[in-house]
Amino acid sequence: MTSSAPTFTDDQLLVELEPVVARELDRHLSMAKVWYPHEYVPWSQGEDFDGPLDGRAWTPDEQRFGEAARTSLIINLLTEDNLPSYHTEIATNVSQEGAYATWLGRWTAEEGRHATAIRDYLLVTRSVDPKALEDARMTHMQEGFRAINPGFLAGLTYVSFQELATRVSHRNTGAATGDPIAEQLMARIALDENLHMLFYRNVIEAAFDLAPDQTMVAVTASVRDFAMPGHGIEGFGRKAVEIAVAGIYDLRQHRDEVVMPVLRKWQVFEREDLGAMGNAARDELAALLESMDTQASRFEEKRDALKARLAARG
Repeated sequence: MTSSAPTFTDDQLLVELEPVVARELDRHLSMAKVWYPHEYVPWSQGEDFDGPLDGRAWTPDEQRFGEAARTSLIINLLTEDNLPSYHTEIATNVSQEGAYATWLGRWTAEEGRHATAIRDYLLVTRSVDPKALEDARMTHMQEGFRAINPGFLAGLTYVSFQELATRVSHRNTGAATGDPIAEQLMARIALDENLHMLFYRNVIEAAFDLAPDQTMVAVTASVRDFAMPGHGIEGFGRKAVEIAVAGIYDLRQHRDEVVMPVLRKWQVFEREDLGAMGNAARDELAALLESMDTQASRFEEKRDALKARLAARG
């Protein structure tokens, strides 16, 4: 079956979907749990650093965790640091009043806790070089963030995947540290990310019913061009490979634990209301998923072979 659904402008979509945004905002506020970053930081472990307070200088032998877990923590923190750019990017696509504005303010406030909590934890435990961390923050934030595919539907489909990807990454990073405090903190942050994903995912579900072809095109573009929001971090490619090799976040997890659950919720392969444009986008999406599956399997084979070689060397 094909559809002759009308094409909507972004402004029209904003108006049509605002009742859904208001409903999802109410649902989010009813589910969100109050939590405080300071309660997850082991302050008793802290001490002054060198500088104006004449504390003890940080030394490399103080860094904690395995290399991949430490890299992932830093990547996750720098990603959360770039919140002003994400806020600006979303604000350009939504209304500055009503349910959209209320949601954006709430989302920004909740996201802001994440960088605060992770940074406080890392500095109090002296787990990373504090000067290098601040230098990296300055560099990354000055780079900013720009959406790969601009526009209202493109933005909302992207964050539907991205929020879930961040949830998976945070939880796996916490587990990889081997530190119960870090694991508890990252799991708490992941709960926020999951609620944010539900909001965006449910708005896009409504967008499918309103503008199926346009939404299908946006979904396919987001899957095809997906990159984590921290992809602009210096050396991100090398660090992402390191994180993937460690099993913290890899292509298999991205496909099977992030992309596929969201697509199943939207029932993209069961829809019968798509026109020619939507069907073409869905065909492309199916091919993308098959390619991702193949690439993920190849990577897993190489990783297993690497682990076997390392084990053989003792």
